[in-house]
Amino acid sequence: MLTLVIFATLVAFLVLGVPIAVALGLTAVLAFVFMGEGFVLPMVAQRMYSATTGFTLLAIPFFILAGNLMNTGGVTKRVFRFALALVGHFRGGLGHVNVVSSMIFSGMSGAAVADAAGLGLVEMEAMTKSGYDRRFSAAITAASSTIGPVVPPSIPFVIYGSITGVSVGKLFLAGCLPGVMMGLSMMIAVYFVSRRRNYPREQRASLKELVISFKEAALSLGTPIIIIGGILGGIFTPTEAAVVASIYALILGLVVYRELSFRDLPRIFWDSLMHTVRVMFIIAAAGFFGWFMIHQRIPEQVITGLTALTSIPWILMLIIVLILLALGCFLEGIAVLVITIPVFMPLIERYAIDPVQFGVIMILCSMLGLLTPPVGMSLYAVSSISKVPIGPLTREMWPYLLGIFLVLLIMAYVPQFSQWLPNYFM
Repeated sequence: MLTLVIFATLVAFLVLGVPIAVALGLTAVLAFVFMGEGFVLPMVAQRMYSATTGFTLLAIPFFILAGNLMNTGGVTKRVFRFALALVGHFRGGLGHVNVVSSMIFSGMSGAAVADAAGLGLVEMEAMTKSGYDRRFSAAITAASSTIGPVVPPSIPFVIYGSITGVSVGKLFLAGCLPGVMMGLSMMIAVYFVSRRRNYPREQRASLKELVISFKEAALSLGTPIIIIGGILGGIFTPTEAAVVASIYALILGLVVYRELSFRDLPRIFWDSLMHTVRVMFIIAAAGFFGWFMIHQRIPEQVITGLTALTSIPWILMLIIVLILLALGCFLEGIAVLVITIPVFMPLIERYAIDPVQFGVIMILCSMLGLLTPPVGMSLYAVSSISKVPIGPLTREMWPYLLGIFLVLLIMAYVPQFSQWLPNYFM
């Protein structure tokens, strides 16, 4: 009963438009007060502080900074040109370019909203000029941006690893194949939608144009190689990799491409700082809320309830996925991670489900949450950029949501897809 009241209170705050971080913290505080346990409230500051002090979390501001530097420093348009030469000649060419560009850029920024707001603007302008429907352009831009947090580097994987103690390097490797599968599923959807609507295809690029575009983008394409290679080679940790990525992006923008000036840096640093503060505030509040749930033994109640429903692992996994998807409709993805990890990890250990595989499942569920109202951040980011209302944009989204959901089911029931690379390299 207490569990239902707590989550009903949280949902009520969200319906009233209370920011997610405030809603999480306020729900826990009110619960303590009404239960007559106000003496624990001095723990609020301690728990919020401790939730944000993990060394691994230092990677978050630097990956955000790297994404902003790349968006401003000329990386995005070079990536777009290379993707255009690579796949622009397929039916619905710029839709495929949109997906491939996001797959490449996702290996640099690790943040869906950075992809949607930076590279997405370039993609949608090109698609609109070529006669594509704005709803189609906006939908594929929002959908492809969710590849970013799955393909390494990934901010959500950093958060998951910092909470669970799972190797972030293993999580990065585990996200490679699912990210590629997400991209392929979206490209298949783009092909069939483009055939039905008779969208154009671009002229096939010559070998010379392909080589030139590759040369221009080569240094940008080296970013994920530096990050993953450095981690696997033991040269630096994932946190240090984020710093290296930021320095590399800064050098590309200032020295190599010369499209970034020192006058741009204060604005970039400020935007990165504000984005980091928003993320860390959610992590802090969710950390206190998670501690509150453990204090009230809510995870034990959830485990007891779920195991009473079924003891069959595949049915249990389906229930967990549905719960994560439902929460993703109402909570920001990072909040879902921080709240549910303490609840589900004991259950995962009981049923001997690999924590790396479960990390991939959780991130894929949160990516679907980015595309579903009422709290889909990528949905709202792209809607504001494209001026396409949320309703039509959501209706246009269903082929891509279906593709991501199918990839999610494969990851949930065929663990080899997420475990093969980590097991091979680490």
